[in-house]
Amino acid sequence: QDIRTAFPMEFPVSSFDLDLEAMRLMIRDLDAVADVSIQIRSGGVLEMLVTERVPVIVWKNRDTTDLLDAEGNRVASAQTRAAPAELPLIAGRGADGATAEALRLYAVARPLGERILGLVRMGERRWDVVLKSGQRILLPESQPEAALERVIALHQASDLLGRDVVSVDMRNPARPTVRMSETAVEEMRRKNEIAVKG
Repeated sequence: QDIRTAFPMEFPVSSFDLDLEAMRLMIRDLDAVADVSIQIRSGGVLEMLVTERVPVIVWKNRDTTDLLDAEGNRVASAQTRAAPAELPLIAGRGADGATAEALRLYAVARPLGERILGLVRMGERRWDVVLKSGQRILLPESQPEAALERVIALHQASDLLGRDVVSVDMRNPARPTVRMSETAVEEMRRKNEIAVKG
């Protein structure tokens, strides 16, 4: 449909009036097209072989929501083309340029299952994993997959993300930091006071 809309020609037309290279470049410029070859076959048949980009991730950036392929190329707007519900979500400025890393993080995060809401690109240099509970896992710029694996191991061993935790900060891999909610902090203070009095 996009090709038909963009095509400037009315058919039938003489093959002498066709600029195949210009047509190829025009079609290749469409977001959903990865590559195209055009030739005139015997009998005057115009043949186009189009390789379509396959959407693998949804990117929310300010006021737009786009579908991207594995290389971060825009396939279409999510408003004009329905996104499969199972596609992972990324957000933030520059997230499209780190699509491959985001897909690797999603693969690592598979044990978290339905807990994951999406990944947010922070400062165009690192990721936060945002969970549906509102919790965040702050990943470092280098080796984010290894940092996420550590958090998942902690969660599997001690139900870390099932506790009253606001965030797990892995930006300094030598010193991970867990931030508790105000309620959890108050409860800890109360227990410490009881222990001191006792």
